[in-house]
Amino acid sequence: MSAQNCATLTFDRDVSAPLATLWAAWTAPAARKLWASPDRGVTVEFIEADTRPGGREVSLCKVEGRPDVTCEVRWLALEPERVSINSELISCDGVAQSAALVTARFSRTGTGSRIALTVQLSSLAADMEAGYRDGFAAGIANLAAVAERTMVLTRLIAAPRSLVWGAWVNEDALPRWWGPDGFSCRTQRIDLRNGGEWVFDMIGPDGTVYPNHHLYREIKPERSLAYTLLWGENGPPHAEAWALFEQESTDGKPVTRVTLAMVFTSRDEYDTAKGFGAVELGHQTLGKLARIAEAA
Repeated sequence: MSAQNCATLTFDRDVSAPLATLWAAWTAPAARKLWASPDRGVTVEFIEADTRPGGREVSLCKVEGRPDVTCEVRWLALEPERVSINSELISCDGVAQSAALVTARFSRTGTGSRIALTVQLSSLAADMEAGYRDGFAAGIANLAAVAERTMVLTRLIAAPRSLVWGAWVNEDALPRWWGPDGFSCRTQRIDLRNGGEWVFDMIGPDGTVYPNHHLYREIKPERSLAYTLLWGENGPPHAEAWALFEQESTDGKPVTRVTLAMVFTSRDEYDTAKGFGAVELGHQTLGKLARIAEAA
């Protein structure tokens, strides 16, 4: 291959979000679906998403009037909050258009975090350098916007992953612990499966009723789930959320790291939620989950 078909592109971006949040926005499939499209004229449909070393991600880029473009990502290395390395193969109608090696490095800054990307590109058909430069620049800007309205909560629970998972996807157990201290849930419909939903009211200590509707987009047993939060039954979207379940151990005993993240529909929604204490209230919710799982 001639040198003119190869290029090395670099990008960097400061982000007004904690490093852990930026990492989650970069790696979590539910977040990647939100920022992957370079512009409004492109729809990105994810066919497969498995973000772990050796995992694969397949998506289709759809533009009206043009053939779909397939993007296949292979995750080669993932060092949380430090570096990710992946290959990327772009094809159209079964013909490879380009291949690239993408290295993303993450660091803290004084006010937030930074991502620095190096893309080693080989154009296999037409020269893809300009398209890659424009696409990655737009993608990084979208990533920053998503990270800056994302809230990430974590909790170590002293119980095996199977018990923690069971407490989350059991239709009797979930309403017993969901919500901050002093809140209760009144279920109208609940169906915890891919494509299922939970329509319910959260009732505050003072009796205030908060209608909720969760739409479950993807459930991977004992690994992750992704869902959309609506303001009441079939109401406007409030956030896209996901939960990850990772098995660890402490002093030889099983523990589960639960990560709960929400990408709010706008920065104003994020600021409002953070302002009324959503972080602390979310930690209270995970604390209730911990008490149920640890007592099982």
